Amino acid sequence: MLRVLMFLVPLALSIYAFIDCITTDEKEIRFLPKPIWAILVLLFPLVGSVSWLIVGRDRTVPTRRGGWIAPDDNPEFLKSLKEEKGGKEETEESAADSSQLEQWEADLRRREEEIERREKGKGGADDTPPKP
Repeated sequence: MLRVLMFLVPLALSIYAFIDCITTDEKEIRFLPKPIWAILVLLFPLVGSVSWLIVGRDRTVPTRRGGWIAPDDNPEFLKSLKEEKGGKEETEESAADSSQLEQWEADLRRREEEIERREKGKGGADDTPPKP
C-alpha cells in the first residue's frame, strides 16, 4: 500500500500542477514564461510541481476596484434606467397606479364593512357576493 501511495501522490501532484499551470492566466505567472513552467512540471514531476505551487503563480487575491457590480446593487445603473424612461411617462404611470390603488382600497373597505354587518346580524341573510 505504501508503494502505491509513493507513486500516486507525486503523480496526482504533477497532474494538478500541470493543469493549474496550463489554465493560469499569463498575468498571474511569476519568474518564468508559462511554457517553461509546464516543461519543468512535466520533466521534474516532484520538484517542478512543488516549485510551481510555491513560486510559479501569484496567489494573492485580486481586489476589485471599479469591477462589475450586479445591476440591482448599482445605483448608477438604476439612475440610468429612470433617465431612459423619462419624467412624463413616469407621472402618467404613477397616476394610473395610484388611481388603481385607490379603487382597490375603496373596494377593500366596502367588503370589510359588509363582513362586519353580516357578523353583527344587521346585514340580513343576503349571501350574494359584493359587486365589483
